[in-house]
Amino acid sequence: MDAVSPDPALDDEGLLPLGSSGSNSWLVSEGRADLVRQPVLPQPVIVQAQRKLVKFDLARTAIVIVDMQNDFCHPKGWLAHIGVDVAPARRPIAPLRRLLPVLRRASVPVIWLNWGNRPDRLNLSPSLLHVYNPSGAGIGLGDALPGSGAKVLERGSWSAAIVDELPVEPADIHVAKYRMSGFQDTELDSILRNLGLTTLIFAGVNADQCVLCTLQDANFRGYDCLLLEDCAATTSPDYCMAATIYNVNQCFGFVVGSEAVAAELARGAAKGDRA
Repeated sequence: MDAVSPDPALDDEGLLPLGSSGSNSWLVSEGRADLVRQPVLPQPVIVQAQRKLVKFDLARTAIVIVDMQNDFCHPKGWLAHIGVDVAPARRPIAPLRRLLPVLRRASVPVIWLNWGNRPDRLNLSPSLLHVYNPSGAGIGLGDALPGSGAKVLERGSWSAAIVDELPVEPADIHVAKYRMSGFQDTELDSILRNLGLTTLIFAGVNADQCVLCTLQDANFRGYDCLLLEDCAATTSPDYCMAATIYNVNQCFGFVVGSEAVAAELARGAAKGDRA
């Protein structure tokens, strides 16, 4: 997602770029500040969503992958320990493995939005802890699993790590969250705006909980939202996924398949190679 090169005349005056993102940078010197952001060249992409054709700007798009972590998706993780069948949570792995290299080649930022408790849990209220440990006697957020002793979803632990089957690249962006919405009490919104992004592609688990809550909050903040149906899943009953798809289509954005996105990007890359 490269910005247009700065005006050479400004470089001659000793102005230097200042900013962490090419789409949101100043040019500065000892005696001057140029606050005019450089325009980002659009990269329009058209995909078939469930209800209509959708055109969006790839240059202002990121994929947000939610909670594809060991405690949610691994057979030895927390959900499996408490008796949840994690097979559905593993379904996004294969399509994401196919799609992510395509997105990275197109310079689309990959954002891993993962639950990551503070070890002291001081930002987690009793009402939040109750969701995951309603009796108070079970194993909830931050508690140690019997046998392994792994702390449930504690930041930096095996429990909170992304499953091994999903390769992570050094340029990927990591954001820790502490609620079902990744916008609550996190730096996610600041990062997205600093990158100049307007469109978010959502994937991960659980589709009806953390994915949907984050997607809704993104919509409320003015982002355009696409849900990748085959790259999102839930361990909840089937009707929860059906309701999620209905609500995204009806209220919050668009539902698409990863193959449609990958195919369009491949066509665009082929046109670029021939140009």
